[in-house]
Amino acid sequence: MPTELKPIAPVPVSQRIRERLMAAKVRFHANDNIAAYIEPGELEQLLDEVTVKMQGVLESLVIDTQNDHNSIDTGRRVAKMFINEVFNGRYAPAPPVTEFPNVSGLNELMIIGPITVRSACSHHLCPVIGKVWIGVMPNEHSNLIGLSKYARIASWVMSRPQIQEEAVVQLADYLQERMQPDGLAVVMEADHFCMQWRGVKDMDSKMINSVMHGSFLKDPSLRREFLSLIKR
Repeated sequence: MPTELKPIAPVPVSQRIRERLMAAKVRFHANDNIAAYIEPGELEQLLDEVTVKMQGVLESLVIDTQNDHNSIDTGRRVAKMFINEVFNGRYAPAPPVTEFPNVSGLNELMIIGPITVRSACSHHLCPVIGKVWIGVMPNEHSNLIGLSKYARIASWVMSRPQIQEEAVVQLADYLQERMQPDGLAVVMEADHFCMQWRGVKDMDSKMINSVMHGSFLKDPSLRREFLSLIKR
């Protein structure tokens, strides 16, 4: 009598992506972008996989998603929110950036902001909402970028689970690499819902931190000028 062959379960798309990252020895922490290792069509498959997992979480929370009209399709909605919106900075490539040569040889302080940014604490996945100010001291060789692109880049970097201290470093490093200015500064001020919504439930505390590169780090008067001009 022939042995009945059991069907082989398909490999989850998350496992395929993870194995690809590990084979390339690429880090995939919560605040890392992994877009280069996701193949066409896999993001839609990942959405389906996360939907099933989120449905399981809801069931483990003893929520009746069959009869509660408010919870029907919640698993799918949360999966779409995570992948397409609040954590999109992990799965989408960097936004296209229009660059302009510094034909006029501009070398004066430029300040962009406040830019509203939204992120999530990687400890509890609670919202982090705040504002970012960017200071740029260009040189004759710097690439200048369109004003709206600062907001697009900030949103891309911030739309990942992370901590604020690392987020501003990532943003500053990315802008420094793209523009190559003499100096670059980033200041972020944000509300953390992991403090307001849970734990101590302190509604008034904010976190403010900064990263300074180049002339902003070396020149105290330039640093003071930038900090005095941003309106918080």
